[in-house]
Amino acid sequence: MTQASDFGATGDGLTDDTSAIQHAIDEGVGELVLPRGDYRITRPIIINLAVSGRTSIRGESGTCRILMQGEGPAFSFVGTHKASADPTSFSDSEWTHERMPMISQLEIVGQHADADGVQIEGVMQPVITGVLLRKLRHGIRITGRARNVLISHCHIYHNLGVGIYLDGVNLHQTIISASHISYCRLGGIRIERSEIRNLQITGNDIEYNNNNIHKVPDADGVPTAEIWLDASEGSIREGTICSNTIQANYSPDGANIRIIGQPKEPNAKVGMSAITGNLIGSQWNNIHASAAQGVTISGNTVYSGHNRNLLLEDCSQMVVGNNCFGHNAEYGVEKELCTGVTFKNCRDSVFTGNVLQDCQSGRHLYPTAPELQRQALLELFDCRNLIISSTQILDSAPYGIRLDNCRDITMNALVVTDRRDPPLQKSAIYWTGAVGRSMITSSRFGPCVEQTLRTDESPLAANNFL
Repeated sequence: MTQASDFGATGDGLTDDTSAIQHAIDEGVGELVLPRGDYRITRPIIINLAVSGRTSIRGESGTCRILMQGEGPAFSFVGTHKASADPTSFSDSEWTHERMPMISQLEIVGQHADADGVQIEGVMQPVITGVLLRKLRHGIRITGRARNVLISHCHIYHNLGVGIYLDGVNLHQTIISASHISYCRLGGIRIERSEIRNLQITGNDIEYNNNNIHKVPDADGVPTAEIWLDASEGSIREGTICSNTIQANYSPDGANIRIIGQPKEPNAKVGMSAITGNLIGSQWNNIHASAAQGVTISGNTVYSGHNRNLLLEDCSQMVVGNNCFGHNAEYGVEKELCTGVTFKNCRDSVFTGNVLQDCQSGRHLYPTAPELQRQALLELFDCRNLIISSTQILDSAPYGIRLDNCRDITMNALVVTDRRDPPLQKSAIYWTGAVGRSMITSSRFGPCVEQTLRTDESPLAANNFL
């Protein structure tokens, strides 16, 4: 263990301590400890692991503050790992010099428009724990290549860019856990242009990651999300989003969780994942997936989607089960939200064991967002081969379930009812367009203001599929 002061770092908040800290790293001191103080730096501290050897940077029980006054990351960990996590893929020097670099127990504050917190590139087994990152561009940025990343017990707060940014990285085996990630303008956790496998996001509080608090001019309409998985370039598979609180406030085209694949490709490039056991609420769309394949969405409480609780577009092999979708009743009639679930051009999927509760009237009247009128609590457009079962659709308006041009749909053990006095639900089911080989069995509908089952040109009766 070496104290930064041994190399001339003062921590007085006035002296430029960049050279002193860099000198200590270059000397290969092993663990560099930064005692209580404010350490002003003006350029990135580069930890070249192949040269410095096994290295960790630790603040003294959280009392150390790094003031990053230059462009780029305050600390940049650089390694030479270019293969997989297979034990046979390592060189001897990676084990002797580069494995498991650590940074812990300190604060990094940005004092430059392009200042970042920590950057990881080409590193095996990096550990970031107990770090406070604020007023930066990106809190943590991982790029190039990395393996077996652990991020835990961090506060990533009030940054202009992304909290944890996986940017053009080939990264397998990552765990992000037990952290607060909030008030980052361009997203809490965001992946773009990357190849990602085995990503675990668990036990975090991820909140309010949009422009509402930053007030950057003309930026309110920039889409954002608490968790943003963009595989329009690259691929993202084999992950879980579990046991998190994922909340926000309305931002135009925002989402709590956004998943983007490649709709024109036979392989959607994003999926084989689970969204399980989370509390998800208060955004334009709570969960929005486009061109995803093989995602299980289960055991979540999802509330106050200004547009939709769940919006699935061009998706396949989606399993949506045992969730509670609804509206925050404390908002009252004055702040009604549309809520509900929409499938567009989806196939080969299951929707079972869910509860959908309407706001009040099916209209969106939230004062700071566009007014909307949705068609039903459960909407299906241009879908095929879906099973909808064991689900309650409560107090919807104007319809309980709306289907258009949906083929080979099986509906079973549904309750679609309106308990309001007087009822507002016109029909339990409104079905237009193609039907294919569809069936409805063992379900309970009504009461309804109009006919229980509404069709245009009676396609269901004509085809005798019900």
